[in-house]
Amino acid sequence: MRADGRRTKGLTAIEQAIPHIMPKRVDAQNYVTEYVDEEIIKDYIRSVKQQKGVRMSRMAVIIAAYYLAALQHPYINRFVVGSRVYDRNHFCVSFVMLKKRADGSSDQTTVKVFMEPTDDIFTINQRINDVIEKNSEPKHENNTDKFAAFMFSLPVLPYLVMALVRFLDRFGLLPRAIIDLSPFHTSMFITNLASINTTHIYHHVYEFGTTSVFLSVGKSIPNYLTGELDKKLIPISVVMDERICTGHHYALFNKTLQRYLRNPELLERENALLSENTELWEKVFMEADKGMAMIEDGKNYGDFLLDTVEAAKEQFTDKEYEWLKESATEISNIENKLTALEEKY
Repeated sequence: MRADGRRTKGLTAIEQAIPHIMPKRVDAQNYVTEYVDEEIIKDYIRSVKQQKGVRMSRMAVIIAAYYLAALQHPYINRFVVGSRVYDRNHFCVSFVMLKKRADGSSDQTTVKVFMEPTDDIFTINQRINDVIEKNSEPKHENNTDKFAAFMFSLPVLPYLVMALVRFLDRFGLLPRAIIDLSPFHTSMFITNLASINTTHIYHHVYEFGTTSVFLSVGKSIPNYLTGELDKKLIPISVVMDERICTGHHYALFNKTLQRYLRNPELLERENALLSENTELWEKVFMEADKGMAMIEDGKNYGDFLLDTVEAAKEQFTDKEYEWLKESATEISNIENKLTALEEKY
């Protein structure tokens, strides 16, 4: 058993065969660009600053939306090593950040942020800010930087170290300490190209490590999708390893992701309910995936959860069933209020 995950169970024959048919990530890369209404994100960031005094970046909103959607669709957090599919036992995000050296010249470093099931958008925003602040110090070197410096201290070391790491990784023997400092062993890698005024790109997922999804956030563009060119969209390019889940499963995940990005308020309200009993909700989400349930455009998510809980009620005790119904009803009420506000204004 690997230190960062366990073999995925219940795969169909074709799902087990695909990693052997496409043994490398470069064989299995799929590309898509999603678009987010920039004004919705800006309005939310402004309201959070005014009402709660919290400074939040759009990067934090996107990462929080991705993470909370992944909690509901955990197959997006799978990875493939040695033609075997694994369920990752944690969630983390890697990204490259710019920093200043002591002499004033520009430098960059790669960092990882680890999430917890109880995180909401505010704790995620704080985790990101803490990591950036710590690694922005000119003299600070994180463990990844120190390991890289050691590896290149002698000409022969990079080849020997990487050969050993690849061998251990392939056979599930790589220590968790190495996995945690490797930015390439991550649930999702993201780059914010808007910060350097650059358009989005399709960035490959690395062959080394366990990165299954790479997001690239570009500078805002006019809304040519609807012809409202005075409004702006945030383009997010996604490159993913298709071996981790089916197209239908990705569509389910994307549906939830888009719902959060259209209503960022849900990132702070709904997760408080969904994180109260993550194991119980995971049963509900897995039941929805098993039944290939697809939430329809415009349908209240709480009602969707209520329908799913009702269909799977035999799997829960009476107490669990009543608690799930009560929580799903509360989520339904939250979404009804948001819908009413949207229609009013």
